[in-house]
Amino acid sequence: MAKALLGYVGGSDPRVLAEMRRLQQRVQDLESEIIRIQAENDALAAAARHDSLLEGIDVSQAEPALA
Repeated sequence: MAKALLGYVGGSDPRVLAEMRRLQQRVQDLESEIIRIQAENDALAAAARHDSLLEGIDVSQAEPALA
């Protein structure tokens, strides 16, 4: 009975262990990709904010800076 339970739960079947390792690696790869995409998104959002700040300046009415 114990052997049947161990086999049912996953035991030490090499195929199950290999699949578990493959899935763990896939999760790590996806987490790394999420971090990379979030960093890229943050950079793009910062650039968009910077561009929108510059668009709000009316150059025709701007005064020269004091030296």
